Amino acid sequence: MDALSVLFRWLHILAGIVWIGMLYFFNWVNGPFAATMDGDTKKKVVPELMPRALFWFRWGAAWTWITGVLLLLLVFYHGEIMFESGWGWGKRATVLVALTFLAPFLYDVLQKSGLGKDPKVFGSVCFFLTAVVVILMANWGAFRYRAFNIHLGALFGSTMAFNVWFRIWPSQQKIIAAIKEGTAPDPAVVSLAGTRSRHNTYMSVPLVWMMISEHTTAFAGGNFGLTHQTAFLTPLVVILVGWHIVWQFYKKAGKVKGL
Repeated sequence: MDALSVLFRWLHILAGIVWIGMLYFFNWVNGPFAATMDGDTKKKVVPELMPRALFWFRWGAAWTWITGVLLLLLVFYHGEIMFESGWGWGKRATVLVALTFLAPFLYDVLQKSGLGKDPKVFGSVCFFLTAVVVILMANWGAFRYRAFNIHLGALFGSTMAFNVWFRIWPSQQKIIAAIKEGTAPDPAVVSLAGTRSRHNTYMSVPLVWMMISEHTTAFAGGNFGLTHQTAFLTPLVVILVGWHIVWQFYKKAGKVKGL
C-alpha cells in the first residue's frame, strides 16, 4: 500500500502540473496574446497551437482526477483516517461523499441559471454553498481536518475536470473549426469556454492548498486561535485569499507585453 501511495502521488502531481500549467498558460499568457492577433494570424496560429495545447490540458485533467480518486480510496478510505474517534461510515458520510462528486452537476445547473449571469452573485452563492458543505463535513459528518480538506479539494477538482471535458473542450473544438474556416466563432460558445476556464483558474489556487493540507494539521485546531470546532474556517479563508491572488494575476497578465 505504501508503494502504491507513492506511485499514485507521483503520477497525480505530474498530471496536475501538466493540467494546471496549461490552464495558467491559456488564461495568463495565451488569452492576452490572442487579443493582439488579427484574423489572418489567428487563422494560421489557432488551428496549429490550440489542438496541441488542449491535448495536454484535457488529458492532464483526466489523469489528475483519476489518480486523485485512487489516492482518496487508498489513503483515506482503505487507510481509515476519515473520521473523528468513534465515528465511521454511515448515512451522513455517504451523503457527503456523494455530494462531493455530484457537485459538478449542481454547479453546472447554477451556472446556466440566472445566477450565472452576474459573476459576483454567482461567486457569492458558490462560496456560501461551499461553506455549508465544509461545515457539514466537519460537524455533521465528523470528518477529520485532513479529510474535509481533501474532500473539498476533490469537489473543486471534479468540478474543474467536468468543465474541461464537457464544457471547455467541446466549445474549443467549435471555436477552432470556425477560425480555421475563416468565420467568426459563435459568441455564446466563446463566452462559455472563457467563463468555465476562468472558474477553473479561480478554483485552482485553493485546490492546491487543499492538496497540501492533506499532509498537515497545523490549522486543525490548537494553533493561531483555532479550535477543533472552528478549523473549518481555514479552507474558507484560503478560498477567499486564493481568489484574490488569481484576480491580481489576471490584472498583471493584461499588463505583460511582448517585445
